[in-house]
Amino acid sequence: MFDLDDGLRIPIIGAPMAGGPSTPELVAAVSSAGGLGFLAAGYKTVDAVRREVDAVRALTSAPFGLNLFVPGRPLADRAAVEAYRERLQPLAERRQVVLPEIVDFDDDAFDAKVDLAVERAVPVVSFTFGLPPREVVDRLHDAGSAVVATVSDVDEAVSAARLGVDAICVQGVDAGGHRATLDPDAEPDPRSTRELVEAARSAVDLPLIAAGGIATGTDVATTLTAGATAVQIGTALLDADEAGTKPAHRGALHDARFTDTVVTRAFSGRPARGLVNDFITDFDAYAVAAYPQVHLLTTGLRAAAAASGDPHGLALWAGIGYRSARSAPAGEIVRDLWSETP
Repeated sequence: MFDLDDGLRIPIIGAPMAGGPSTPELVAAVSSAGGLGFLAAGYKTVDAVRREVDAVRALTSAPFGLNLFVPGRPLADRAAVEAYRERLQPLAERRQVVLPEIVDFDDDAFDAKVDLAVERAVPVVSFTFGLPPREVVDRLHDAGSAVVATVSDVDEAVSAARLGVDAICVQGVDAGGHRATLDPDAEPDPRSTRELVEAARSAVDLPLIAAGGIATGTDVATTLTAGATAVQIGTALLDADEAGTKPAHRGALHDARFTDTVVTRAFSGRPARGLVNDFITDFDAYAVAAYPQVHLLTTGLRAAAAASGDPHGLALWAGIGYRSARSAPAGEIVRDLWSETP
């Protein structure tokens, strides 16, 4: 079984970035450089995930990870989602997009993706948006997989440790993309990533992965000194050569018109940090806490914006260190970040 303490030449993990950025090529490049790359299984079919797992194995013999979304709760307030759908309708008509009907529940093919991870003996399997059942953890262990739970506060870390996971990814508020909070309605822990790692270190005796705001070698050193075993980077890899990041998203990372990030539910119904654009400005105040229903409603709109190269219609997920993202091979980005760590 992969050991996070001893298995990494470079204690840097490539975050699983759903929606396209985390390609097999990106994952393999990070792992081959001595870190640990992660595929993102969220939003994908089981067959697509299988192809990507096999593609990574064809590209590198190094260990890698696979991230799964834990199913959420059934839709509680259909009327609120219907109201949001109506608000999106004029934009959909302008974009010539047909908004889908609202679903009550979607488990993201969770059980089948767990089966795949077991079948393929994926070296590391992580979970986001919730904690997996104990029997899932046991099945993965039996298959030789290490298990990582992603959390956003200390209480969640304690709950994860009780499940018998092998490591915990502690995500701070500065992280780009979706917050890993187990309760999407909970107020976020306001502490920095370093402070959160320190608090978690005193509460659980497991390897900790620090995620959120890791953009420089100093950031890496600070979080490792606080008690993390490794750091996780996502935004820093968005403009990497091997990333599947959409061109308009890449451009926005360096565009002077985009000056700030904010946490919003406008694109998916779950809190996520991204660059402020027109979609957030227009719809953030009306978005509802309903995942994956809101995500499914905006999927076609985002695809249309991507096709036309319009960054103001995309979910421009990014952490606070987005200006540090650079265009280079992912392996070079990982090695340089480690070499710059004091």
